[in-house]
Amino acid sequence: MKGGWYRPLDDAAVLRIHEAALEALETIGLSQAPPSGVEAMVAAGAIQGDDGRLRYPRALVEDMVAKAARNITLCGRDPKFDLHLEPNRVHYGTAGAAVHVVEVETGEYRDPTTRDLHDAARLVQNLDNIHFFQRPMVCRDIEDNLELDLNTIYAAAAGTQKHIGTSFADPENVAPCMDMIHMIAGSEEAWRDRPFISNTNCFVVPPMKFAEESCVAMEHAIRAGMPVLLLSAGQAGATAPAPIAAAIVQAVAECLAGVVYVNAIKPGHPAVFGTWPFVSDLRTGAMSGGSAEQALLTAGCAQMHHFYGLPGGAAGGMADSKLPDMQTGWEQAMTNVLAGLSGLNMVYEAAGMQASLLGFCLEGLVLGDDLVGQALRCVRGIDVTEDSVSIEVMKSVCLDGPGHYLGSDQTLKLMQTEYTYPVLGNRMSPKEWYEAGRPELLPAATARKEAILASAVAQVSPEIDKAVRERFPIHF
Repeated sequence: MKGGWYRPLDDAAVLRIHEAALEALETIGLSQAPPSGVEAMVAAGAIQGDDGRLRYPRALVEDMVAKAARNITLCGRDPKFDLHLEPNRVHYGTAGAAVHVVEVETGEYRDPTTRDLHDAARLVQNLDNIHFFQRPMVCRDIEDNLELDLNTIYAAAAGTQKHIGTSFADPENVAPCMDMIHMIAGSEEAWRDRPFISNTNCFVVPPMKFAEESCVAMEHAIRAGMPVLLLSAGQAGATAPAPIAAAIVQAVAECLAGVVYVNAIKPGHPAVFGTWPFVSDLRTGAMSGGSAEQALLTAGCAQMHHFYGLPGGAAGGMADSKLPDMQTGWEQAMTNVLAGLSGLNMVYEAAGMQASLLGFCLEGLVLGDDLVGQALRCVRGIDVTEDSVSIEVMKSVCLDGPGHYLGSDQTLKLMQTEYTYPVLGNRMSPKEWYEAGRPELLPAATARKEAILASAVAQVSPEIDKAVRERFPIHF
């Protein structure tokens, strides 16, 4: 679907944010780049001051934005799952690094396992409205960092053929992980032809500092042919300025520095402009991912992506509520709908995230598929055509027919195209609901989750699975 109908910033505001971001890059710059990054960016035209900070002349930034990749495709292993990041085209998916899994029956929060991650990937493979799978939780049953990275990738790839996002705990882990990815793809050549995994890279530590290890991992990923997500995740009022507009300025400045970084290494390498500013509840300092301010931040960031003409991603669909309840519903709906209406290319963390990203819920993921389906219907908008506004059907019903439209050819024709129907959302009358045993939403979500997992098939061949397990320590 294509959005772009909602624009919280007018044209003058977009230009002011752009100018402020350029000023921040010229006068403040970023610190703590690794030596390899300093070398590449200085060679491209960045200036390293006596304080060690890299500063970016306006002409350099504009030149690198011009070189940056546009209209990129993030591949699935099956081409039908390819994500075409064209202007205003919207995709919803998972993301995050939750350290807990939410058990809806007991309300308990427990440590996630590799099996939980694999189950989440299997669910996403079978949920039509969840378009990509970025790791939503950390597998806390694995202590070794290399084994963690290997299992994160394999649990995802064995569960879904949709595009996958991962990250690396250590730059040295990129090479062995790429060896495994080449096995899954069939060869290095096949991988480079259709890279189906992205490196989600927190390359900055806001405010305005590079994250050295993540930057080195990003450099390795770029050379390995892996698309990257340039993720800036400042928290307004804490690690980013409190004003919503200024939080966008900092995120844009940091991501523009990332664009310079990537294109200094490899011009035109596929990169997603990942402005992810979050919101603080200023009464406590805690993150507030399900707030109206978060919805505005995300939509404003989408406008900046459009201004630069770059593929972009940001967070939406996060809930501060601890369980998939009414609060979760309004928080996820508000942020997901505004993100989609703004034409955000990649809406990350769109389903399943609870407790301000600390928890992930499999039932919430299933419910999120329903919610995102409704959001996508909002994104699609209203079709105004000669047929859709014709009064001929009105004439036939009102003047010659039964006085209602229930049985008309037009109504029947549009049932599956003009209208979206929830899988789990209950639209029974009170009488029907009572006679059906008063079904509740969460048990229905659990039943659908279990039905999907019971029938979900492996997304790697037995031969590849055997070869991977013989070479790498797979934990599920």
